[in-house]
Amino acid sequence: MRDLALAPTAACASQRGTRLAALGEWLRTHSRGIQALQWAVVATYALLVVVPAFLPLPPEDAHWYDSAVVLAQWLFWGFWWPGVILSMFIFGRAWCGLFCPEGTLTEAASRLSRARAVPRWMRWAGWPFVSFALTTIFGQLVSVYQYATATLLVLGGSTVAAITVGLVYGGGKRVWCRHLCPVNGVFAVLARLAPVHFRVDKAAWTANAGRIPVHPVNCAPLVRIRRMTGASECHMCGRCSGLRGAIALAARSPNREVLTLRADAARHWDALLIVFGMIGAALGAFEWSAWPAFVDVRTAAATLVIDHGPAWLLAENAPWWLLTNYPAAHDVFTWLDGLLIVGWILGTALVVGVWVTLFLAAAAKPLAGPWRANVVALAYALVPLAGVGLFIGLTGLTATLAHAEGLRLNWLPAARAALLAAGGAWSLWLARGRLRSSLTGVRYAFALAAFTVAVAGVLAAWIPFVFRLG
Repeated sequence: MRDLALAPTAACASQRGTRLAALGEWLRTHSRGIQALQWAVVATYALLVVVPAFLPLPPEDAHWYDSAVVLAQWLFWGFWWPGVILSMFIFGRAWCGLFCPEGTLTEAASRLSRARAVPRWMRWAGWPFVSFALTTIFGQLVSVYQYATATLLVLGGSTVAAITVGLVYGGGKRVWCRHLCPVNGVFAVLARLAPVHFRVDKAAWTANAGRIPVHPVNCAPLVRIRRMTGASECHMCGRCSGLRGAIALAARSPNREVLTLRADAARHWDALLIVFGMIGAALGAFEWSAWPAFVDVRTAAATLVIDHGPAWLLAENAPWWLLTNYPAAHDVFTWLDGLLIVGWILGTALVVGVWVTLFLAAAAKPLAGPWRANVVALAYALVPLAGVGLFIGLTGLTATLAHAEGLRLNWLPAARAALLAAGGAWSLWLARGRLRSSLTGVRYAFALAAFTVAVAGVLAAWIPFVFRLG
């Protein structure tokens, strides 16, 4: 009777697996259609990023239906980027492999490249963290979400760099995406939670060697396909589907990759990105304008400068490409503003990051094996909370635009709080799974309590942003 009860469930799972595998094959066999879609996304990207930068600033009462600039802001920052972050939780890095305009352009340029060897400095493992942090800070200084010229500067500059890297080092590959893309690291850690991936059957790979025809595969992100064990590096393009009869699109538990990650395989740069970047620096970037304390600090600092100098700190002569400078919109940053914003973001990253690190260290202390490696591995359990935070922060502009259209979002604080609570609960569940596999009793309770305090600190830090309607 028990076997009969389980039979329909097993059959449904088999059907789902077959459909997913067929989807992976469809991606492989419809490359021309996918390329057409990719170039359509490139054209849309250019329309939303380039054109608005050459249009006049919209008036304060402009709406999406009477201003191309506001419409582009809605589409690009209001929907596009929050949707990209959300897609990582569902489809892994399918955005990278199927839609990303920078990926399409750098790969196209790479086909014309001189194919020079990728230099050692470019292969430095710290670039995902450093480039994310620098882009986050610079974006705030030039108000990248608010002004089309700043968007073109930051995103367009990144795109030009991607094309340049493709022309010099490409060799038909996405070298930029692999090593230097500012969001490569963010996408890599979020994709670990995706419920779908291209699974590699190593036994079938070995057994089928020389027995079945092998179609040529250009793995643009330079993944070692045979050794691929997770979704962090795979761009989900489907080009390798069916290779040696061993690779297929398949479902998996979204918790599996984090729960089974070996401590010696965890990357400390990933941990830094999660804790000090996606949580710490992102919090500072999203919240500096929401904290009344920032206004108090600025007022006190300005008073100090007026009394003691140097006076140039209060000058409003910074170029727009370095600090926000739009007099027509009554939005101009002084040099002091720039220094305070940088200090606030770095200070938030340091305070929140150190808080989380201390309690991660306490949680990892009872675990067997190298302590530092266990701390790094345990940091991956924070990916759900970090990802939800990025999504909520990016939808902040969506809410601001909605308010400008006269929409009242009284439910927004509760929705933000619920999403963050869900992200925190998911992180706690992952930590519970990692800790429960090797700890029991008081040691387990202590470790889980320490991790809970780390999560609670992050949730508390989000309060100023969550409970504002804009």
